Amino acid sequence: MRKYVTTILTLTALAVASAPAVAEVDTGAYLAGKQAETAHDFGTAARYFADGLVQDPTNADLLDRLQRAYVAQGDFARAVPVARTMADAGVGNPVTHLILRTDDFAAGRWNEVLNALEAGQQIGPLVDQLSAAWALVGAGDTSAAMDAFDAVIQGEGMGVYGLTHKAYALAAFGDFEGAQRLFTNNGHGGMRYSRQSAIAHAQIMSQLGQNTEALELISAVFGTQLDPGLIALRDALSDGEAVAYSAVRTPAEAMGDLAHVIAGLVQADAPANFTLLYTRAANHLWPQNATAQLMTARLLEELENYDLANAAYSAVSPDDPSYHAAELGRAEALRAAGREEAAVEVLEGLTRLYPALPEVHATKGDTLRMAERYAEADRAYTRALDLYDNLDRSKWFVYYTRAITRHRLDDWTGAEADFRSALALRPEQPQVLNYLGYSLVERGEKLSEALDMIETAAAARPDHGAIIDSLGWVYFQLGRYDEAVVHLEHAASLEPVDAVINDHLGDAFWAVGREIEARFQWQRALSFSPSEEDATRIRAKLDRGLDAVLEEEGAEPLQVARDDS
Repeated sequence: MRKYVTTILTLTALAVASAPAVAEVDTGAYLAGKQAETAHDFGTAARYFADGLVQDPTNADLLDRLQRAYVAQGDFARAVPVARTMADAGVGNPVTHLILRTDDFAAGRWNEVLNALEAGQQIGPLVDQLSAAWALVGAGDTSAAMDAFDAVIQGEGMGVYGLTHKAYALAAFGDFEGAQRLFTNNGHGGMRYSRQSAIAHAQIMSQLGQNTEALELISAVFGTQLDPGLIALRDALSDGEAVAYSAVRTPAEAMGDLAHVIAGLVQADAPANFTLLYTRAANHLWPQNATAQLMTARLLEELENYDLANAAYSAVSPDDPSYHAAELGRAEALRAAGREEAAVEVLEGLTRLYPALPEVHATKGDTLRMAERYAEADRAYTRALDLYDNLDRSKWFVYYTRAITRHRLDDWTGAEADFRSALALRPEQPQVLNYLGYSLVERGEKLSEALDMIETAAAARPDHGAIIDSLGWVYFQLGRYDEAVVHLEHAASLEPVDAVINDHLGDAFWAVGREIEARFQWQRALSFSPSEEDATRIRAKLDRGLDAVLEEEGAEPLQVARDDS
């Protein structure tokens, strides 16, 4: 499997590499298109690259960038003519061939697929060989198709994929016994499942009256944390139903599944905008595959193209078991785009459709909290916690976020109780330890316990600037100023443009007599947009010094740690 990932990434590098140098083109349009491309604004990039091609319609670099921009938008209707132009001119690349082959499979043009392969239009060995096998299935040449699948099975590093796809084909033909033999007696060291292949095998076993074995497979592959689609499959199997085979039934679905699997394989190593080409191919080949739609949407969120992410999430049907996951993602995309009210509206609708799903109420709480609607957020988190199973340890995070919310509402008693409930479920969770420890320090309470908490958090996350800042600040509050300086300098090196950390470091410098450096740090803190309240206090320290400010505030003076003479 890893060898195949390496092959795909090699092709990625070739496809991403610059095409022939730009000739006499509209330089303004070209540069504007590249800027939009870098910002992942694919619609704007496409418009500029199309404008550039008016002057030089055969420019290979512009054509390549334009085909990619169209596919990134999911617009195969526009991408295909561009890819065809490149192929006809002999300047096509693996992305060109992916576009054309995807469209041929979607339209059922089996001879076009086979002719393109014969002409050497390659994507990669696995995709090319499985393309040939499935095109033969589509053309009705079953015998040749089976031979082609067998060739994939014998290929180095491709055996599991060949077995899986041959099993898909046999199951689609109704030969469940043959498909079962491939899954269970494959001779390749055990089957490695994708989500879809595990579902396919479970359905095949159910058709053979092996529901118990199918349930064992679902448990072994997915564990206990099942999404609604898998829950429905598990429940049908538990009820003794003969679950119909529906996992992968057509050549287009099979190639869509393959594109989705490849996207998953290359995602960790390839740029997100390249992985997106494969998920978009999967979406075009199999629009109803919600798992692939969700992957596309999440990639677009990663690329901060929230409008396209919103559209991708919206493509999941309300009848699909993954609809609630898509709507949760859409709400987050809307929130990230600054459309908080629209996000809340989506979540309000979800709570009516799925009133018993705790994650829906928890996400609603997150969105309301980020919108600073804390009282409403508190109610949403409370509803989520009421719905979680008592044994579900994952609810620690909801206790944590409700604690933050209650802290914002000045309900320290409730906040502290929630922080401690979170720690009861995850005793050494660094975020919780840091937030509770820091809050206790700020309140001047239980400083010894707070120090223990923050030291534990810092040991777990030694490169986390905010946690190291908390450690330094608790030392400062304890009057251990030399130790505070060491940790606060480290925190400032980890988060050099954080206003709070630089402010804290200034206070520590002042406490050990390094007043020039203290004023420098306070000036730095002011340059990093602190809150209005913090900015006013920093200016007062610059004017009069920390000791005077503490005296004016009625706070305890600094412990003697420097020579004032």
